[in-house]
Amino acid sequence: MSKRKGMTMRNIIFLGPPGSGKGTHAEKISQAMGIPRLSTGDMLRENIKKGTQLGTTAQRLMDAGQLVPDEVIIGMIRERLEQPDCAGGVIFDGFPRTLAQAEALKEIASIDAVVNMTIADERIAERMSGRRVCPACGNTSHTDWMEDAGCPSCGTEMVQRKDDAPETVLERLRVYHAQTKPLIDYYAAQNLLRTVDTDGPVQQTEAKVREALR
Repeated sequence: MSKRKGMTMRNIIFLGPPGSGKGTHAEKISQAMGIPRLSTGDMLRENIKKGTQLGTTAQRLMDAGQLVPDEVIIGMIRERLEQPDCAGGVIFDGFPRTLAQAEALKEIASIDAVVNMTIADERIAERMSGRRVCPACGNTSHTDWMEDAGCPSCGTEMVQRKDDAPETVLERLRVYHAQTKPLIDYYAAQNLLRTVDTDGPVQQTEAKVREALR
């Protein structure tokens, strides 16, 4: 079991709607604990970049704000967990998203804690409408922090992902509340849930996340 900087968890799930900051904080905790962060979103985008059959299907669904089928995601996660770097524990970012996925995950990994990030939908819409991504290196930023349209890492012009467009964000939130929110009750019933309000500066919310995992 990993034990770094006061945190003694091993397999941790980060729950929260798109734009809640779960990716940012999952990565921070991943680095702090020295265990990999498994992002289904990153895995899918890698398939999209490579032009695989999975990537083509995923692109169409993601552009429409829909979820990729459970059996595809579960198979992808199962394969990743078999890699040596996952032996000491992992951070699940973006998985599970449905009760079916949660039940499937229970069969292949034990969960120590679930961090549930909460923030109002209107604040999420504000955050995501300004998010920009670099098509060359994948770096992300926000128009509130950018001095110009260039990527701070490589200089490539940053763009808005189709799934960050306002109309798609609203659809993604609808899907989240309809299909993913029941997971909160599922993990609360197992006494694994730790809820964190992420409507604030990153440094402030990071401290809340760390405290929740102590």
